[in-house]
Amino acid sequence: MGNTIIEKILSAHSKHKLVSGDVGICSVDFCFSQDGTTALVLDGLNQFKNIKSPKKYAMFIDHSAPSPSMGVSRVHSRMREFTKLNKNLFFDVGCGISHQLVIEEGFAYPGSLILGADSHTSTAGALSAAAFGVGSTDLAITLATGKNWFKVPSTYKIIVKGKIPRGVFSKDIILHIIHKLTANGATYKSVEFSGEVIERLSMDARFTITNMTIEFGAKCGLMLVDKKAASYFSLSGVKKHKAIYPDNDCKYEKVLEFDVSKLSPYVAKPHTVDNGANIEEVEGLKIHQAYLGTCTNGRLEDLEIAARILKGRKVSKEIKFLVAPASAKIFLEALHKGYIKTFLESGAIVLPAGCGPCVGTHQGVPADGEIVLSSANRNFKGRMGNPNSFIYLASPATIAASAICGKITDPRKYIKR
Repeated sequence: MGNTIIEKILSAHSKHKLVSGDVGICSVDFCFSQDGTTALVLDGLNQFKNIKSPKKYAMFIDHSAPSPSMGVSRVHSRMREFTKLNKNLFFDVGCGISHQLVIEEGFAYPGSLILGADSHTSTAGALSAAAFGVGSTDLAITLATGKNWFKVPSTYKIIVKGKIPRGVFSKDIILHIIHKLTANGATYKSVEFSGEVIERLSMDARFTITNMTIEFGAKCGLMLVDKKAASYFSLSGVKKHKAIYPDNDCKYEKVLEFDVSKLSPYVAKPHTVDNGANIEEVEGLKIHQAYLGTCTNGRLEDLEIAARILKGRKVSKEIKFLVAPASAKIFLEALHKGYIKTFLESGAIVLPAGCGPCVGTHQGVPADGEIVLSSANRNFKGRMGNPNSFIYLASPATIAASAICGKITDPRKYIKR
């Protein structure tokens, strides 16, 4: 019997052959935490003298950047002081979102095992890395020892096929899949994405899909390395990498197929990500705020899609439209290509590179009863800082079209192809 990708990766890191259901002690290639989770990581490290491999640990200030309060500023100061003493990697305010930077900086590569104290660590799986979100205490133990224990998940194979319709993007596809599988449809599973649609997607689009695998319960999402992924490695400085593929005779717990040929732009309604609907069901709903950004859809391609729609048009005066690039590098590239100018001329508000309003610690907290259309990965009650508001999730194209009209709008009216 052959092995799935996750079985191969965890076996290699434990130096023992492991299959789904087995428990193994595995060495870890890279760890990271962000300003919302690092304080607990440092508390957990108090019982240890030092961290084992400082250059394999990165701290990111992204969730509350710049700091919105004295309490958060104390956490940021503590992170900076720890870095001075331990010489670990550190990315300060304005550098960008942890999940984007892990990819940009070349920390993720095929077959690597990555732990992050953040649930959307799975983003790196588009590069065929086993990237798991873990608790802060688990991360502290890994930093002290270089290892942790893992129960090998069984694998679902999701095949996405068909022709991508006009106005439909990877965000629509993954929202549709989550709606069909439900929020706990793949709990603690490794998910291998494949099929002709995945192959046609850009790397930016693929990251959107692996980023959101946690939203239907998966432990990680993985994609095969192809020419597009190989080209991406050269951009992020990963010179040596060995692609890992599942064996032809490996055992999948489930094989699921999705044909997107007739899919409409998709929206997730409050207050769960699996509460999905075709754009036709929600079109015309008045919104008060639109948000483009986050680790899900703050990449260059996302900004390009929105800027194309907004070019020569104005944001409705009835709403606020916030835009936050996922990293400083993306910000600069968007500036060079004219996207930032387009956003500003349209009436959008451009924020520093980072998580922005996503978590709700600052920047764009909605008022009671307000409706927000966001490109983020979650719309739970209170997610953006006010439990009395309502968050809908959509693609960058739908965000931009809706920002112009001041209500949820089918983006196909602005897209020729």
